[in-house]
Order: sequence, then structure tokens, then C-alpha cells
Amino acid sequence: MGQPVKPLKVAPSLLAADFTRLGEEVKDVEGAGADLLHLDVMDGVFVPNLSFGPVVCQAVRNVSSLPLDVHLMVTNPEVLVEPFAAAGASRLSVHVEAVTHLHRLLTKIGEAGMVPGVALNPLTPLSSLEEVWPFVGFIVLMTVNPGFGGQSLIPQATEKLARLSEIRARVAPHVELVVDGGVTVANAPALRQAGADTLVAGTAVFAATDRRLAIAQLKGGA
Repeated sequence: MGQPVKPLKVAPSLLAADFTRLGEEVKDVEGAGADLLHLDVMDGVFVPNLSFGPVVCQAVRNVSSLPLDVHLMVTNPEVLVEPFAAAGASRLSVHVEAVTHLHRLLTKIGEAGMVPGVALNPLTPLSSLEEVWPFVGFIVLMTVNPGFGGQSLIPQATEKLARLSEIRARVAPHVELVVDGGVTVANAPALRQAGADTLVAGTAVFAATDRRLAIAQLKGGA
């Protein structure tokens, strides 16, 4: 069974923000109750899209004190560890599918002063995490295929999250479970019930008329 329903953290995904006024958008969601800010970094190779890099991370750090949660969807993540550490990233996740020497990279992330995390694509088996748990602070479960914002959550992903939560409870209870992709106010309760600790939400927050209410609803408090 999944974990009991509980309030959790919400990480607005800046990919859905209005980049013509990014500083205002960041301050707005921070004031609305965001717990951290999620930055999707895409290289157009590992995923079919381009987004932004350390310069944008630094700009966000200059206007916010929230933890910056950087998700690398790139083919050579090792070259970006130090640039994002210097840009003020608080935590950095890499895709298990994109890394050959994962232990070395996770160690490098930690040594750079960031919390290391690992992300899994929707059909990547949970068994790929078997050796990873001692070396991470969080796991990102992708509930859409990465590369684009605004997608719908893959229904089977909720059951996968529940299985991941059961494994976590046995082997590494301290590791945070992050859900990324297609999160809405409607499906947030099921994700909380299945064991999510943090919900990454782009459109669900930035397109909301009342962002404070949207974040509260995602957390289960409204």
C-alpha cells in the first residue's frame, strides 16, 4: 500500500513561466507558497527540445532564496555539474538512462555542494535503482516522456510510484520521491497517496488564475 495522505512540497516548473518577466514569475510563485523551484534543462538530443542553462539558473538565484531543483535531461550531464553548482543550484538530478558511470557522477554532484538525485523515464524499470539508493537524496519519477511541458500523466505511472514508495520504505526511507510530469490538482491526491513527497507542477501552477490556491490544493491543504 502507498503512504498515508500527507501535505507535501510543490516545485513549480519554470518551463511554464512567462520568460518575458521571469523574475516577477519567480517571486509570485514563491509568495504563493512554492517550496522549491524546478528547472528543466534540455539539450535537444536526450530529449527533443531545448530549454536553458546555468545563466538562467543564476538569474533565478539572484531573485529567490528557494532551493533550486535542477533536472538535467541531457546526454553529457557530467560537464554541467560545476556550472550549475556555481550558478546556485541546490540539487541536481541526472537520468539513469544518460549516464555510464553513475556512481562517479553522483559523487561529483555531492562534492560540488548539491544534493544528488536520479531521474527515471516512464518505462525505465525500477530495478535500475537497485544500487543507487545509498548515493542519492531524491528520486525523480517521470510520469510523462520528458522533453515537453503540458503533457498528460501516463496512468500507469501512479501504480509505479506506489511500487517505488514500497521499495523506498524498505531500503532508504530518507530518500525523497519526486513526481514530474502531468501533475494537476485532480491527480495530486492519488500521487500523494501513492507516496510522493514533492510534486513538480508547471502548467498547474503557472496557468492557474489563483496560484496560491493551486499550490495549496496540490499540497492537499485546500
